[in-house]
This record gives sequence, C-alpha cells and structure tokens, in this order.
Amino acid sequence: MMEKKFKKKVRNFWQLWNMNVGFFGVQYGWALQMANTSAIYEYLGADPEQIPTLWLAAPLSGLIAQPIIGYMSDHTWGPLGRRRPYFLLGAVISSIALILMPNSSSLWMAAGLLWILDTSINISMEPFRAFITDLLPQKQHTRGFSMQSFFIGAGAVMASLSPWILTHLFHVGDRRDLGVPFSVKLSFYIGAVVFLGTVIWTVVTTSETPPKNLEKIRNAQKSKSILDKSTEILWLIKAMPTTMKQLAVVQFFTWLGIFCVFLYFPPAVAHHIFGAVQEHSQLYTDGIEWAGICIAVYNGVCFIFSWLLPKLTEIINHKIAHSLCLICGGIGLISLVFVDHPLWVLWPMVGFGIAWSSILAIPYSILSRTLTSQNTGLYMGIFNAFIVLPQIFAALGLGWIMKIFLESNSLLVVVIGGFSLLLAAVLVHFVDEPETLEQTSIQPEILSPS
Repeated sequence: MMEKKFKKKVRNFWQLWNMNVGFFGVQYGWALQMANTSAIYEYLGADPEQIPTLWLAAPLSGLIAQPIIGYMSDHTWGPLGRRRPYFLLGAVISSIALILMPNSSSLWMAAGLLWILDTSINISMEPFRAFITDLLPQKQHTRGFSMQSFFIGAGAVMASLSPWILTHLFHVGDRRDLGVPFSVKLSFYIGAVVFLGTVIWTVVTTSETPPKNLEKIRNAQKSKSILDKSTEILWLIKAMPTTMKQLAVVQFFTWLGIFCVFLYFPPAVAHHIFGAVQEHSQLYTDGIEWAGICIAVYNGVCFIFSWLLPKLTEIINHKIAHSLCLICGGIGLISLVFVDHPLWVLWPMVGFGIAWSSILAIPYSILSRTLTSQNTGLYMGIFNAFIVLPQIFAALGLGWIMKIFLESNSLLVVVIGGFSLLLAAVLVHFVDEPETLEQTSIQPEILSPS
C-alpha cells in the first residue's frame, strides 16, 4: 500500500471549534435516544421484559454500519471531501428520525425508527474521530480529541436536561399529549435542529484538501469489485492486533454493564425511586425527568474528569487507571439498590461518570498504539462493533432473565450492570498494553492495495 504525505497546518482555537462543533449535535441526538427510548416504549404499552428486544435494532445496525462506514470513509473522495459527506448524510436522516420518534403510534413503529436513528447516528459519528487525525498535525491530536470530549459532555448534558428544563422553566408540561409528554417531543424537535445545524456548520466551515493524485485513488478503488472489498475487510479483521482482541473481551463486559443502564435506568428511577406504578402518571413523568437530570450529572462528571485522565495515566499506567475508573462505576450502580430518595441517586452518578469518561477515552488510547496510518477508520469501526455484541446479548437475554429471575425489577438489571463493570475492571489487567507509542495519523492520500 502506497501513501503520500502532506504537511498539515496547525489550527487555532476557533478552527478546532468549527471542525468539532458537529459532534455536539451528534451527541445531542444520541443522548436523547439513550435517555428517552425505553420510556417511549413504556408509554406505548411495552412490558419491562419486552424492552431489550425492542432495543435490538440499535446494536444490530451498529454492528453492520460501523465497519462499513469506517471502510467507506477511508476510501471516499467527493465534492465535500472524505469524511464530511457522511457527517451530512447521517445528520439529515437522523433529524427526520428524531422528529418522528416521539410521535410513534405503535411499538413496532418506534422500534423501526430507533433502527433508522441509530444507523444514521453511526453514519455521522463513525468518521468524526478519523477527521481529527486527517486534518491535524500529531502535536494537535490531543487538543482536537479534547475538544470532541468537550462537545460530547456538553451535548449529553443539554439533551438529558432538556425535558426537565422545558417543563419546569418554560412550563410546557401542561401541554403534553396523552402518552409521550410534550416536553419530550419538543426536546426531540430541538435535537433535530441542533443535530443538523451543527453538522452543517462543521461541513461549511472546515474543508478537506483533496490529494493531488485523486484520480489515481478513485481509479484504484473503482477497479475493485464488491467481492474484492468484502475480502479486504475480512482480511483486515483477521489481521487485528492482539491487543485489540484482548480489549474486545474488556469491552464486552463493559458495554454489557453500560447497556443495562441505557435500557433500564430511567424506568428504574421512575418505578423504584419515585414509586410510580402507572406509566401515564405524573409521578412517572417526574421520575423520567429526574433520570434525565441524573444522566446530565454523570455526563457532566465525565466531561470534568476527562481533563484529569491524561494526568492520571501519567501517574499510573492506562490499565490501572481504567480499572479504577470501572470500579467507581460498578460500585456506583450497585449502590443504587440502597437508595431511597431521588437526591441520593446523584452520588452513584458521580462514580458512573468517572467510569464513563474512561470508557470513552482509555480503550481508544491503548488501541491507537497498535494501529498504523492505513485503514484506521475501518479498525475504529470494528472496535466499535465490539461494543455492539454485548448489546445484542443483552437485548436477547435480559428480557428472559427479568421475567424468570428478577420479577421484572428494572433496578436489579442496573445493579447487574454494576457487577459487569467490576468484572471488566479485572479483565483489563490481562490486556497487553503496548510499551511504545507509535501513533500515526491517517493521511488523506491513501492508495488502495494492489
């Protein structure tokens, strides 16, 4: 594989801001999905044991979309450049799905829209990390990824708080529809505008410089059949670095725990902390809104703690730092079983926020040491697919476990998620962390292998 390098220019603060602001919209839409989908299912009449199956579309879409989008964005050059076409396409489809999602008239309509929404979010989100290494010199990579972390935290906090803000500060709660509250619907509408608007801002303000041998790159890629491309992807999967395979085991139990939270935390707060019995009651709505505040808190902690992670990994190595953070999250989730007042839920969220900051950063930091400059988009997509497999496992098995063993108690599922994080904290010590950092950036002039 041949590769032609070019000199990348140093970007100032506002240029870094512009190239990453689209991530705010992506995260805004994703956080709305995570915080409200289970509640929307319950508003539409879903039983607790049905929720994992109804969520199944989301991880399946990620398993298929992420490696494909990573591979395609590695080899795309069009009028909008290399990564930006995917930002824009995903944003348009996501915005439409965000408008339709809270207006679903049936469970299966909501599940179908979740599939569309999750797939389109993956289309936008997957190329964003490669966008940093495409455009920035290596000495600015940390600053670029830190800016992304800022927008991840800010987008999640604002999206999680939006139903509560609309209800209590703008008093729109009394205009809710029968079923999904109007404040939730309006939050999704705002999310659609924010998602599309911020991505368009990045697309317009940040350009990608095409390589001088663009036609040669296009011809090399066009000469490949679908079978050739599929064979190449399968070969690259087989050639994954050993560290990546070991991290996959850690990711499995980490994201099994995370998915337990995504699936059941809001209903658990409403039913078991607030004591709501009926999904259409005001008490249930209050519980879901408070869960949104709790989600905002752990994302806020994530944002603040993410600035401390680099220093922590300098003092102790990456594996110990990640293990300690996972332990904080696991203990936090397990302690929820002893909480009997809404305010006390905030303390476990601090521990979970510490874990969340590490989950979003340290595995990728360890992985980046094993990757060369070619096919990074594909390998990042494959690595994210390891996040999806435990979600599929949870979607297929949690409903049965709830019904047979847990008496449909959603809080106990969240507690199981805490134990899963503790197991991941142990397994991370068996990962072979690379001794030297040889992180190279993706070049925008990669030729296809001949």
